[in-house]
Amino acid sequence: MKKIAIIGLGYVGLPLAAAFSAKHQVVGFDISTTRITDLKNGGDLTREVSPEELAAATQLSFTNSLDAIADCSVFIVTVPTPIDGFNTPDLTPLIAASESVGSVLKRGDIVIYESTVYPGATEEVCVPVLEQVSGLKFNVDFHAGYSPERVNPGDKQHRVSSIMKVTSGSTPAIAEEVDALYAGIITAGTHKASSIKVAEAAKVIENTQRDLNIALINELAMIFARLGIDTHEVLAAAGTKWNFIPFKPGLVGGHCIGVDPYYLTHKAQAIGYHPEIILAGRRVNDGMGAYVAAELVKAMIKAGHTIAKARVLVMGFTFKENCPDLRNTRVIDVVKELQEFGCAADITDCWADSTEAEREYGIRLTEQPEQGSYDGVILTVAHSEYASMSADDLRGYLKQDGVLYDLKGLLPLGEADLRL
Repeated sequence: MKKIAIIGLGYVGLPLAAAFSAKHQVVGFDISTTRITDLKNGGDLTREVSPEELAAATQLSFTNSLDAIADCSVFIVTVPTPIDGFNTPDLTPLIAASESVGSVLKRGDIVIYESTVYPGATEEVCVPVLEQVSGLKFNVDFHAGYSPERVNPGDKQHRVSSIMKVTSGSTPAIAEEVDALYAGIITAGTHKASSIKVAEAAKVIENTQRDLNIALINELAMIFARLGIDTHEVLAAAGTKWNFIPFKPGLVGGHCIGVDPYYLTHKAQAIGYHPEIILAGRRVNDGMGAYVAAELVKAMIKAGHTIAKARVLVMGFTFKENCPDLRNTRVIDVVKELQEFGCAADITDCWADSTEAEREYGIRLTEQPEQGSYDGVILTVAHSEYASMSADDLRGYLKQDGVLYDLKGLLPLGEADLRL
């Protein structure tokens, strides 16, 4: 029975730690003292693991001390891999985590990475850090593996154990060992890749493919808007064909779909290839916030509203529905564009943490929007609480002749003034 350390206890690490603790002794490590304190008290702000599940995980402990993970033989790194303001991969958290693991690494240990990276990053970036800090030799004293995370925040149906897991190792024997380790907790099965690079590439193209498909639908939505055709009606009609792939238009944010393609394009450019299609899709999706805001402003002008100092209620600030995750939310693009037009935007979200919103974006969330006070209301995130509201409920926030924009297509056709 191996003792496992999970490095990073966010949306990926905590559910993984809970799953492994059913069969192994697990130590969850995180640099955030607040996070560790909350978990020790039985609370998870991400809402991915319930208090009952945490209480049942009797073989799981939490720490921010490296000494507490020094006796582990398997280290699984699940830290974020974001991009910077120039859409360049930011490997700072990954390198820092590798330095931490390297400081306690011993002969015979295995380090497995789950963070999304470009093909080659594990062996080209992380392993050298492990070697330098530990003084040990790769594939002689210690080994590595890569098993890309497939967590879907807010999804209570597809959990860690019920999603097939890709695995890999730095040698054939280690690949078998890593695969067996995950196979012990993944009921959906595992897929053993031939190399770490293959596993890394498989992960990064999963979300690149989704990004491109959504970009296509977003571009079609902009075309159909000019033609006076409802995009959701078109998609419903096209969806009657058995092999039509169902994607919907919208804002593309979060820690994966809006980020991962830039890891692949970064590596492609580093080896002398300029990717055309992937970056074109990114440009379309990155521009959707500004497009949505402009459409609302044009509709408000047509309805007779003065845009300067007009009040707009933005309903939803997280990057997806029924999830408190604010990372890389593209709702902020809508808000900033509305402010550029001179509008005063109130943002409300029944799932988001107000303190985090203010810390990360300088946004102070509105807890109780005023009835009958807004020139425009835009439904940006399909939280179940908002999805249950009728058009009349939503229009209750509007002034006379106010504009209702159903960005998510939740309301029946004709009940909102605008739909994407």
